[in-house]
Amino acid sequence: MSNTRSFSQHSSHGKLIAVVIAAALVIILALLSAFVWPGWALNKGGNASQGAGTQQTAEPTTPSIKATALPDNATELLKAMPDSVLNFARTKADASTTWNSATPLEEYTLTYSTGKKAADVTLVVAQWSESDPAKTQYDALAKAVTGKTIASGAVKVQGDATGDYVVKTDSGDAKKATALWRNDTVVFQATGSKASVQRFYQKFPL
Repeated sequence: MSNTRSFSQHSSHGKLIAVVIAAALVIILALLSAFVWPGWALNKGGNASQGAGTQQTAEPTTPSIKATALPDNATELLKAMPDSVLNFARTKADASTTWNSATPLEEYTLTYSTGKKAADVTLVVAQWSESDPAKTQYDALAKAVTGKTIASGAVKVQGDATGDYVVKTDSGDAKKATALWRNDTVVFQATGSKASVQRFYQKFPL
């Protein structure tokens, strides 16, 4: 009788150990599932958010819209304006008089767009017969832009300095910016959202 009880006790004890081991395995597997694979319990919200942000800021490098054709009587300066810069396509190009007081030979205002109006970049470009009046205009414009400086330096063509550039945020709206640069006798001014302007001016070919 005692042998039977002893076997029963050992059997119950064995079952208890098996249950405890099984429960422990379940807990271990749950922890592994939560924190190792697939990691649903880890606080990856920040990384996921950053990943999503990276995807959103990884803009395409080619336009999704067609560039507007230039008029048949376009000058050499206007013809030099690219059809596209990254994913910005030229959608408008008109003669303008924004800098008329500086008496440029010719001046144009162009719009480059990704298809989203909020990302549009407005480009004013003008040319003078000599570099001195172009520099004078550049200096006056650079002084007039009073926002925080993002970048500045020399414009170089084949290693030779041909002008200067400066990029500043809008003093009234830090989300907007102006990029201003001079290449010898030509002055450029690009305005728009800070993100668009920063991408645009760095890839503009002139």
